[in-house]
Amino acid sequence: MKSDLEGVLVVSVEQAVAAPYLSCKLADAGARVIKVERPEGDFAREYDHLVHGESAYFVWLNRGKESVCLDLKQEEDRAILMAMVSRADVFIQNLAPGAVDRLGFGAESLRQRFPRLITCSISGYGDEGPLKDLKAYDLLVQAESGLSAITGNEHGSARVGVSVCDIAAGMTATQAVLQALLAREKTGEGRHIAVSLYHALSDWINVPYLQFQYGGKVPARSGLNHPTIAPYGSYACADGKSVLFSIQNEREWAMFCREVLDWPDLATDPRFSSNSDRVKNREALDAAIVPVFLAAKRDEMAARLHAARIAYGRVSTLEDVAEHPQNRYMQVDTPTGPVQLMAPGALADGVIPSFGAVPALGEHTASIRQEFSVVRAVQ
Repeated sequence: MKSDLEGVLVVSVEQAVAAPYLSCKLADAGARVIKVERPEGDFAREYDHLVHGESAYFVWLNRGKESVCLDLKQEEDRAILMAMVSRADVFIQNLAPGAVDRLGFGAESLRQRFPRLITCSISGYGDEGPLKDLKAYDLLVQAESGLSAITGNEHGSARVGVSVCDIAAGMTATQAVLQALLAREKTGEGRHIAVSLYHALSDWINVPYLQFQYGGKVPARSGLNHPTIAPYGSYACADGKSVLFSIQNEREWAMFCREVLDWPDLATDPRFSSNSDRVKNREALDAAIVPVFLAAKRDEMAARLHAARIAYGRVSTLEDVAEHPQNRYMQVDTPTGPVQLMAPGALADGVIPSFGAVPALGEHTASIRQEFSVVRAVQ
């Protein structure tokens, strides 16, 4: 996997999460990625300093890249960027709306000059529509997209605990850029890809959208309980820890009553004879389940669920996650020392690949300026 994109040059004028996610995945696959930063650096470098002085966000998303600091308000630095773009296969940017066009690097003009170039712009709301010029960040789009309307509990909305809109946009862009590279092998032509946080997340929210648009149903904010399946949720145990389990069909419901609750007759109670009935009578259902779980520790309940072949998951703290037996790890070097991260989700042939180092701010500025100064920028 590490050499799949060997020979592909990616130039990315990027910051924060969404665009760095895309360029990180391309670097992981063997592309040469030049990260263009402001002289003061990608502001994600300053989100925190919790990884022995480095930002957790920056360490996560910037391995395997070269960092060059350019002041794109200066003609000389714009010429260096144009020299890089003239040799690039992929040009990525996620600056504020309109900024890249004002600098002279708009997708349309670049595509006219370099027909094989694949350009990718990541924005809040896309290249068209009434909100195209609106600045956007992850939590703003969680609200605007309706995600916050279905996330939380009866007390109100809640933020998803990771930057889900940024990540959705980065994943969508990765798929689109890889598809464009494959298509270029057939056609010889690049293309422009526009990805937005709003549209990437809108695709993910299609189920509640369809339920509302065609069925008139607004999913309730139900915390760690499924809004339309019961029992499917989190139940506290005797040790103060919780386990979340799911019943998907009537066979599992009968097994759960017999093997986990030790209450086989509950399965034939007419209030609970179907999923719809159980949802309708959720309060009575929980009144039957909760005392059983509160009488045993979490690991004991997990063992019962496991023995009954009922799908479950422990409601893990970050301490639990840090010690989870299913974790896969990788290590990357940073300017302040090696860091262990959770490995990416995909394995090829069962091997966790090695990855490049996280660059210091401007670590490659001198060498890149020298390399691309010999290529006269296209005027």
